[in-house]
Amino acid sequence: MLAIRLVRGSSEPAALVLPVRPGGPDAPAELAPTAVAPDDDVRAEATAVLAASRLTGTAGELREHLRPGGRPARLWLLGVGDGGERDWRTAGGALARAGRDETQITIALSGEATAALRGLAEGLLLGAYRFRLTEAGERPALAEAQILTADPDALAGTLATARTTAEMTMLARDLTNMPASTKNPRWLADQVAQAASGRADLHLRVREPQELAAEGFGGLLAVGGGSAQGPRLVELDWRPAGARTHVVLVGKGITFDTGGISIKPVPAMKLMRKDMGGAAAVLAATLGAAELRLPVRVTTLAPLAENAVSGSAFRPGDIIRHYGGLTSESTNTDAEGRLVLADALAYAVRELKPDLLVDLATLTGANAVALGKRHAALYSENDTLADDLLDAISAAGERAWRLPLADDYLEYLGSDIADLHSSPARGAGSVVAALFLREFTGDLRDRWAHLDMSAPSWSDDTNGELVKGATGWGVRGLLRWLATLG
Repeated sequence: MLAIRLVRGSSEPAALVLPVRPGGPDAPAELAPTAVAPDDDVRAEATAVLAASRLTGTAGELREHLRPGGRPARLWLLGVGDGGERDWRTAGGALARAGRDETQITIALSGEATAALRGLAEGLLLGAYRFRLTEAGERPALAEAQILTADPDALAGTLATARTTAEMTMLARDLTNMPASTKNPRWLADQVAQAASGRADLHLRVREPQELAAEGFGGLLAVGGGSAQGPRLVELDWRPAGARTHVVLVGKGITFDTGGISIKPVPAMKLMRKDMGGAAAVLAATLGAAELRLPVRVTTLAPLAENAVSGSAFRPGDIIRHYGGLTSESTNTDAEGRLVLADALAYAVRELKPDLLVDLATLTGANAVALGKRHAALYSENDTLADDLLDAISAAGERAWRLPLADDYLEYLGSDIADLHSSPARGAGSVVAALFLREFTGDLRDRWAHLDMSAPSWSDDTNGELVKGATGWGVRGLLRWLATLG
């Protein structure tokens, strides 16, 4: 992993990065003031290059200027936009990729130091990410980024937080990117066990099929019943001393989704290894909360199953009895995620009794139809909880938009033969899925939020801190939000 060091100065760096910000109206871009100023001759040359380069200062914009025989030998002009955290994160991602042929780069920091450093460090680490099974060919030469700052000691904690946040996001990306030929419920549960091993402050329980049957997790057993790889329920608990708030996070963990008997067409199935992105996010966030020693209790529930086609797969029209007793009728076995989440939500309400309950799920394609590829849909009846989550998600550089839990659509959940219809054919797909989940939140209905994050869990291209493939969406936002509780 790329090493990042805070330094007060650097002796004749080989590659120096200077931040560039937009000028005023009708004015060219300009060098941004930095805490550690470059030598006068370097600054003068950079200013001359900037005047001729037509840079705008947009975050992530880059120009390289060679200085044969000089030190630094290469000068990079890096657009940082308004100098806020989001723009520095974008700039860091672009710089990590552009600087792959360098061994070391030195970056002068500008703007509000804490926000700029956090954005830059996360952007550098996440922009340099490569999935471990696709690292064919030469590895990037870039091994270290030195960040020039007036007071390295004062920013050490910020850098540590940024590093942990990026590491947990990359863990979620790794888990989500892993092909289903390797990744099944047992494998994923084992990965969590390895990540949590050796930590007495993390408590892990993994329920296997026999325990799930004995305790009545009917949704999870139905969805996982068609696979040779039985389902699991992972329960991971971070319980710091003195915690006054208990949060339960629930993440959908379908390790591969064929659609079951209501089988998907091939184009819709080929990326279904990502259908456990919600589980990856909440598990990584809980591990991150423990690493950062956040003073809030966090319990994560990850219902894991493979939705496969076989003689033992559940069928359209089956009635499923969920944890706690509610029944649902499913006429579409491709609406499976809500079935496993229903079990986990009901268990959380009945047995864990948390203060707040949040679930993340790659739940519906309707999310992307409504909001596009970058935004998750957020549902909650609690304005404070919704606002706090939206603020944290935005601050972390992720995106979400609140949609209504419209009671007008409750009639769609009516069933003639069960308590609920889990997959009605009528519209408002993301809203109706959220309404179905709400039925399992009991007394926590007014302290629950649902994030439908199917669209932003995967990036089709490389941009800013995002790399093509799994994004690890939700880890950064959850860690920001958890850090505000206590």
